[in-house]
Amino acid sequence: MFIKLVVGGLTLNVISAYAPQAGLDEEVKRCFWEGLDEVVRGIPPTEKLFIGGDFNGHIGASASSYGEVHGGCGFGVRNGGGTSLLDFAKAFELVIANSMFPKREEHLVTFQSTVAKTQIDYLLLRKFDRGLCKDCKVIPSESLATQHRLLVVDVSIPMRRKRRVVRSSPRIRWGALTKEKAQELERGLLAMGA
Repeated sequence: MFIKLVVGGLTLNVISAYAPQAGLDEEVKRCFWEGLDEVVRGIPPTEKLFIGGDFNGHIGASASSYGEVHGGCGFGVRNGGGTSLLDFAKAFELVIANSMFPKREEHLVTFQSTVAKTQIDYLLLRKFDRGLCKDCKVIPSESLATQHRLLVVDVSIPMRRKRRVVRSSPRIRWGALTKEKAQELERGLLAMGA
């Protein structure tokens, strides 16, 4: 799913993604990444980009060789799906928002079942927009489905303020005018013929 919003002169592109599960054919996974690649390439770099979704991969707790896209605050151990996500983020100069903020385990785990706790849902944004992201965490008490947990990002979007146009006559401030200065001003004006 793809949504384009215009907010105060900024264009925001929000993409919702659902990657194929770990056990599926490599051709299906390749088609997913190619499709997402095509959508992202179609968004101009001047527009804001947010990608959120279930990527069915684990980026792991440490950044390792992905320091420019992984903030070092992930969960678990990296797997092939996580490496694909990190490679995608690196190719498009994106950062993974939920790896940028140190959190307790309960605010990192996005999928929890009776047998496993994992982080498979991620939010990505352009590297040069990372300053817009103020926080990203899981809300443990909110469930989207029986096993997925709500992942929330706090974003601060600067609004351009319109300049007020003042259309009045200029004011003269006489507060600091002494008697001597007033007489000097009067002589100068008379000399100019005013």
